[in-house]
Amino acid sequence: MSGRLFVIGTGPGNPEQMTPEALAAVDAATDFFGYGPYLDRLELRDDQLRHASDNREELGRAGAALAMAADGARVCVVSGGDPGVFAMAAAVCEAIENGPAAWRAVDLIILPGITAMLAVAARAGAPLGHDFCTISLSDNLKPWNIIENRLVLAAKAGFVIALYNPISRARPWQLGEAFKLLRDHLPATTPVIFGRAAGRPDERIAVQQLSQADASIADMATCVIIGSAETRIVTRPGRLDLVYTPRFMAGGNR
Repeated sequence: MSGRLFVIGTGPGNPEQMTPEALAAVDAATDFFGYGPYLDRLELRDDQLRHASDNREELGRAGAALAMAADGARVCVVSGGDPGVFAMAAAVCEAIENGPAAWRAVDLIILPGITAMLAVAARAGAPLGHDFCTISLSDNLKPWNIIENRLVLAAKAGFVIALYNPISRARPWQLGEAFKLLRDHLPATTPVIFGRAAGRPDERIAVQQLSQADASIADMATCVIIGSAETRIVTRPGRLDLVYTPRFMAGGNR
């Protein structure tokens, strides 16, 4: 008899930002598959088992979880943030598509979560108040020339751009190259928000202008939000400035 597979996100890292649905799934599951640091965020009972794996083993992790669920277990695949945004939900779906027929019979429940760009945006104000897009700077699964093209087209189209996976030890140069590319298509004063570990004790939020944006302050725990030509900064004496993108665009109706 087929079991059940939950795919959940733990949110940006603050336990209070994990949804009640995800917490209920954690309570119901017997086995948990995920990247070790994400599993560490859960308070598991003694009868619940961890199956930790490296961050780059998504398909193997998804297959192992599906195999266990197909045998009747109640399994939970754990991501950070929202499982559907550059995370495990897509890997699970890919594994089902290419795996044995029994995996298609598994009761699959994908639960939405709070992704990093939403947590960072809330800390900064409302930079995602109008049209926006999300791009991963990792070229592990797509070539860099496609990333460059998407960045240019998004800037030309007037989207606010949220960047995931901005930098790593293997890719220390790509965020700087992205800034250099975008400076040809956006005003020098465009706000750039660096949001590291939003909602956690080690949270760090910084806002710079695109002309001076310093890629070296970002790491893999950072989500970078680059405003559009419409994005504004509202100064507030004695308080953090607000970064927001108006709901109306130039030439539009309020």
